[in-house]
Amino acid sequence: MSIQKKFRKEIWAPFVRGLKEYDMLREGDRVAVCISGGKDSMLLAKCMQLLQRFTDRPFELVYLVMDPGYSPENRAQIERNAALLGLPITVVENRLFEAAASADKSPCYLCARMRRGCLYRSAQELGCNKIALGHHFDDVIETVLMSMLYGGEMKTMMPKVHSAHFAGMELIRPLYRVREQAVIGWARYNDLSFLRCACRLTEGTATGQLDSKRQEMKELIRALERRSPSVGANIFHSFHNVNLGTLVGYRGDGVPHPFTEEYARPGSPYWLSGEDG
Repeated sequence: MSIQKKFRKEIWAPFVRGLKEYDMLREGDRVAVCISGGKDSMLLAKCMQLLQRFTDRPFELVYLVMDPGYSPENRAQIERNAALLGLPITVVENRLFEAAASADKSPCYLCARMRRGCLYRSAQELGCNKIALGHHFDDVIETVLMSMLYGGEMKTMMPKVHSAHFAGMELIRPLYRVREQAVIGWARYNDLSFLRCACRLTEGTATGQLDSKRQEMKELIRALERRSPSVGANIFHSFHNVNLGTLVGYRGDGVPHPFTEEYARPGSPYWLSGEDG
């Protein structure tokens, strides 16, 4: 589907680079590629399928679709796209939308947590040791800005993370270095139509994706990049290039650590940051 040729620079190269740079895959892994029906997870599944064909470090794949209560039309669209892309999907059904709708507060938050748990559990039952999600470069930098502007902390979306509740399971994000615009370009070039938001809780309303802080961050980054195209890349590089000698504090293992703990110790980063005044 043009990934390794027309979109080699925009998709394939950063996809492979991210896998290598963050050591996401090991020989013998069995990975559940989690497919929501959107453009990102479908592209991820296709990239992983292509990589499996050409890698010299064999691994196994399961294309996992969790149906939390999709409408028949959305379920059919996912199945059509999977067939079109040559992805042999495994569908796991549950009633998450129904359960989340009964929550008194934050149904979206509850649904997201339950979905993640169900994905881990289903993947583990299928013999997988990793799940792969379709978060991309723009998801990452938007998360950084949201955590700063609305959460009062500096927090990133990690390229991989160990599960705290499912022993031996790991989450990876192979599209970590792929820009969203490249994903959109790939879908348009191939005349593909994917689900945008299949949530039954927000159908027919103005809530959900389009009325969210994440959408606000998308628009902010777009506006900044129109004036300075390197803004997105600079946000991304900033949390790979943290200057410890300029941090007023950090939190480790849930405990806050002010810079004054280390300030007086000779050889600490605060002695090495230069005379910046």
